[in-house]
Amino acid sequence: MAVGRRAVLGAVGLALAGCAGGRSAGLAPPAMPSASGGRTAATGASEPAQSVRSAPSAQSAQSGEREAVVARYAGIRPSAWGTDVAGVVTRLPSGTAAIALTFDACGGPGGSGYDAALIELLRSHRVAATLFLNARWIDANPVAFHDLAADPLFEIGNHGTSHRPLSVDGRSAYGISGTRDVGEAYDEVAGDRAKLAALLGRPPRFFRSGTAHYDEVATRIVADLGEQVAGFTVNGDAGATFTPEQVRSTVGAARPGAIVISHLNQPAGGTARGYAAALPALLDAGRTFTRLSDALP
Repeated sequence: MAVGRRAVLGAVGLALAGCAGGRSAGLAPPAMPSASGGRTAATGASEPAQSVRSAPSAQSAQSGEREAVVARYAGIRPSAWGTDVAGVVTRLPSGTAAIALTFDACGGPGGSGYDAALIELLRSHRVAATLFLNARWIDANPVAFHDLAADPLFEIGNHGTSHRPLSVDGRSAYGISGTRDVGEAYDEVAGDRAKLAALLGRPPRFFRSGTAHYDEVATRIVADLGEQVAGFTVNGDAGATFTPEQVRSTVGAARPGAIVISHLNQPAGGTARGYAAALPALLDAGRTFTRLSDALP
């Protein structure tokens, strides 16, 4: 396991600011323990909820499914909120020798940059990874998307339509308003799912919401749509706010079976340089790396 069940990041907590509505220059509020035993972000003034709209044809194709999901969860209220609630996979199965590196690309106010140096580093060491791509990031980086999707070293995951925490009652995380009801939670998952299915020729297997926050009703909606919610064991770059040395230290401490979350949409951050220092040491120590789909049933 990686530094206990979840990596201890000291005063920076579980910041995911590289995806937090343009807060990449600073640290998000520290996470606080939730009643569910997971973690929940401090909430305060929230950004206005963004409208999630699919193309008319996609809306038509999904309307029956959406109505069924809304009816199924009508009146069901969640009791937990955070990064580690029921339905979230936070580490690989017991006995797994490999580490799963995962990288988010958030898009929109969270940043639509492309850390090409990080990707080339992974390629140069032949290190496999799972890449969670937001719909807006894909639209802003079509050439990079197709390059990544064509590389068998990587698999592509669903990072949401407009990068919102996944909630059925409007909970927020790091100042980003979550989806307000079951229908919006469905749209957040289904919009990027439809985009990826059209581009890849198959739907993605894994989903991670903006800020990686959920309630346990929302994770059931993801499962109903055929995807698995991927959490994390180790926060590798605190939303691309870590210095290179902090990334090196945190990622370098990952143990077999860990799922590491970092970001590929903040090329000016310390992520690539930190990984450049951490990966050789991990490889020299005999660590291996896996895509989520190669390690999870």
